[in-house]
Amino acid sequence: MTEEFEEGNRKKIALLIDGDNAQPSLIEKMLAETGKYGQITIRRIYGDWTSSNMNGWKDAISNVAFQPMQQFRNTVGKNATDSAMIIDAMDILHSGWVEGFCIVSSDSDYTRLATRIREKGIFVMGIGQQKTPKAFVKACDIFIYTENLTPIESIMKEKTTSLIKAIKDDKTKKFDLPLLKEAFEMAVREDGWSHLADFGSRLLQLDPGFDPRTYGYKQLSQLIKAYPNIFEIKSNKVKKGPTILYVKLKE
Repeated sequence: MTEEFEEGNRKKIALLIDGDNAQPSLIEKMLAETGKYGQITIRRIYGDWTSSNMNGWKDAISNVAFQPMQQFRNTVGKNATDSAMIIDAMDILHSGWVEGFCIVSSDSDYTRLATRIREKGIFVMGIGQQKTPKAFVKACDIFIYTENLTPIESIMKEKTTSLIKAIKDDKTKKFDLPLLKEAFEMAVREDGWSHLADFGSRLLQLDPGFDPRTYGYKQLSQLIKAYPNIFEIKSNKVKKGPTILYVKLKE
C-alpha cells in the first residue's frame, strides 16, 4: 500500500535481521520493502556464523553490504541471537542515529522491543511469516508478511493458469470485510466519502499486517475496485498535481 503511504521525508532506518528466523532468499525483497519507508543506514544480520544454519546468509549478503553480527550459542535451548539483537536495538534507539527500525523475524520475543520503540515515537516495521504472533504484528506501525514478497505468478510459473486463479480465489475468501468497514467508518467525512490515503492509514492502525497483496492485489485501490457491490471509488485530478482517489461504502 505504499502508493498511499510513502513518506515525503526519508527516515534513516536500522534494518535488523534475526538470521535464525528469516529467509536468506528474500534479502533483496526485504531491502526493497524497507527502502519504501526510508533510507537504510544500518544493516545487520544476527546469528551464530560458525553454524551451518547460517550458510545461506553467507551467500545472500555478499552483494548487499550487511554487517554480520556474531553471537555464539553458549547455552543449549536459549536463543542468544534474540538477546544480542534486542540489546543492540536499544543502543541504536538511544543513540538517536535513526528515525525508524525494521525488525525481521517471526519470533514473538521481539514484541516488547517493537512496543518500546513505538513508545519513543519512533517508526517501527516488521517483516515475518504469516505465522508471526499477532502481538508482534500489532506492536509495529506496519508489518509485511514474507509470503507477499514473492508474487504468486513467479512461484507458480510452471503451473497452469487455472491453478493460479484457484489460489487467488482462495485468498479472496479470506478477505476481511468487517475490518475494511471499520476503517472506513473511522476515515469517512461528512459527505460520506473518504480519501483513499486516509482509509489506508486507518486500516494499518487497526491491523499493521494488512496488505492488499495478501488477497492477490498489488494496491489498495485495486482491491477496492474488485468489490463494486460494496465500495464506490472516484478520482479527482488536481491541476499540476496527482490524482486523488476517494472511496465510499455503499448502503
